[in-house]
Amino acid sequence: MISARIISILIGYAFGTFVSGFLFGKAHDVDLRQEGSKNIGTTNTLRVLGKKAGAITLVGDALKAVLAVVVVWLIFRNTQPEHIELLKLYAAFGAILGHDFPVFLKFKGGKGIACSFGMIVALFPQFLPVEFALFGIAVGITKYVSLGSILCACGLLVQTIIFGMNGMLKFAESDLIEAYIIIAIISILAIFLHRSNIKRLVSGTENKLSFKSQRG
Repeated sequence: MISARIISILIGYAFGTFVSGFLFGKAHDVDLRQEGSKNIGTTNTLRVLGKKAGAITLVGDALKAVLAVVVVWLIFRNTQPEHIELLKLYAAFGAILGHDFPVFLKFKGGKGIACSFGMIVALFPQFLPVEFALFGIAVGITKYVSLGSILCACGLLVQTIIFGMNGMLKFAESDLIEAYIIIAIISILAIFLHRSNIKRLVSGTENKLSFKSQRG
C-alpha cells in the first residue's frame, strides 16, 4: 500500500506540472511570472490576458486533478479496491503539489485553487454547493478572489470533517484519519500560499477582480 500511495502521488505530480496559465501565456509570448501579480494561476491569467485565457486556465488546471484521479483509479481499482478512494485523493494531492511546485519552473507555480476545485469535482461533488456559495458571496461582495479562495480552503477542511464524521464519505474507515490529514495539508498549503494576499487584504491594498485584460 505504501508503494501505491507513492505511485499515486507521483502520477498526480506529473499531471500537475503542466501549468495551464504559464503554457497559455507562453503560446501568446507572455510570461505571467513577469506580469501582474507574477503568479501563473487562473486569477493572474484572467487579469493579464483576459476572460478567455482565464477560463482556459481554470479548466486546464482543474482537469489535471481529475485526470490524475481517473488514471489512478484505472491502475488500482482491481488491486486496491478497499483503498481506492484514498489513492485517488493522493493523486489529486500530487496534482496540487505539481501545480504549486512544478519542477520545470524551479518549483514556483500557482496557489492550487483551480486544481483543488478539480479534486472536489472528482472526489467530493457534494461539497460544491457550499464551496460555490463561499466563493460567490465573498467575491460578489468584496471583489477579492483571494478572500473567496481562502474561505473555500477553510470550507474544504470543515466539510471533509463534517461529512466524514457522519459517514458520508466513501473512504474506508481505516483510511478516514489519513484523508483528514491530507485535506488539512491541502487547505493549510492553500492559505499559506495566499500569505501575501492576506497581508494586502489586511492593509487594504489587495487587487480586486476585473475582467479587463491589462494587455488590451
